[in-house]
Amino acid sequence: MKTATRVGVFGLLGSGNLGNDGSLEAVLGYLRAEHPEAAVDALCGGPEAVTARFGIPATRLHWYRGEYRTASRAGAMAGKGLGKLVDVFRTAAWVRRHDVVIVPGMGVLEATLPLRPWGFPYALFLLCASGRLFGTRVALVSVGAATIGNRPTRALVRWSARLAAYRSYRDAQSRDAMRAMGVDTARDEVYPDLAFSLPTPPASAPPGPPGLVCVGVMAFRGGNDDRARAEEIHRRYLDGTIRFVRALVEDGRPVRLLTGDGVDAPVVDAILDAVDSPLVTAAEAASLADLMKETAAADTVVAIRYHNLICALKAGTPTLALSYAAKSDALMDRMGLGAYCHPAREVDADRLLEQFRELEKRSAELRQTLAERNRAAARQLEDQFTALTTALFPAADHAHTSREAR
Repeated sequence: MKTATRVGVFGLLGSGNLGNDGSLEAVLGYLRAEHPEAAVDALCGGPEAVTARFGIPATRLHWYRGEYRTASRAGAMAGKGLGKLVDVFRTAAWVRRHDVVIVPGMGVLEATLPLRPWGFPYALFLLCASGRLFGTRVALVSVGAATIGNRPTRALVRWSARLAAYRSYRDAQSRDAMRAMGVDTARDEVYPDLAFSLPTPPASAPPGPPGLVCVGVMAFRGGNDDRARAEEIHRRYLDGTIRFVRALVEDGRPVRLLTGDGVDAPVVDAILDAVDSPLVTAAEAASLADLMKETAAADTVVAIRYHNLICALKAGTPTLALSYAAKSDALMDRMGLGAYCHPAREVDADRLLEQFRELEKRSAELRQTLAERNRAAARQLEDQFTALTTALFPAADHAHTSREAR
């Protein structure tokens, strides 16, 4: 009797980031539709949350539970160091039990937010090296990448990509970045972010109040190379966002604050305290589907987190991006709104308001553009899943082809 294909999913999943979990949801939807016989489990950041929400067995990514807390005492530093060694064997044993491992989306090959080489880059390298050692096919699917300055991080990311059996990217800049870092990308394809394959909220969703503006916020402190001025960047971003929200309220516009990660909550609190108006409320979204419903009910969206932008664009709502990385600019350009990006590191409330008003004047035209671009993205992701089946499930692809030929 033929045994089920053993498929693992890997990443910082179930850790409070809605975008990461949305990418997992998209891949699980593909697996359940195209490979229902597959036995799926996860090696991830929040195993309890992943099992509770998605109904698959899950194992903690790191042996040391304090992996993402700053280690200042000798005991914590020793625990982290020991954890790095233990994780070599834990990861290898987990990978060996699988036929296929999928890393679903996420910016796993970039350092556009603060990142240490011995954190996730090290974990990804262990995964890909174990896959090569044991013959388990590791796929980096619609991932984000960026050129990395830090040498140890760059080396780990480059070798992870080289050792993977399949790579695709969510934008052309990501593929270019990996090529610039020494990875042969000749056979790598570019597809939209996996979240574009998720269901869109129904058009009959109840509308929000007239003139509603969704403002997506983030605990933004720059990227890996901005650590020395992280607090200055955060203060400037927050001050500019508060001024922008206050101006909307003065115009009588209701504002709905959105987040994409649990760490964003203090930013919401700071804005609510500073503006102090019944016109400003905060959403409690638990998934990308919730975020899409929020953005679908708005006239306009202004957002910074990458997957908040995706939710708004997929919902067909005119959107202005506070851009902190090339991936946001690329996404907006792909969706026909490239003119509506504003630098997150240098938020100028007056200029932001000017861009916002220009965006709203073109609302009807841009909604039509978004509808067309969303249809194209859905077709491209269908192609991506077909390519994934061919690369990772050759027996299933052969059976599918045989059935079609009959």
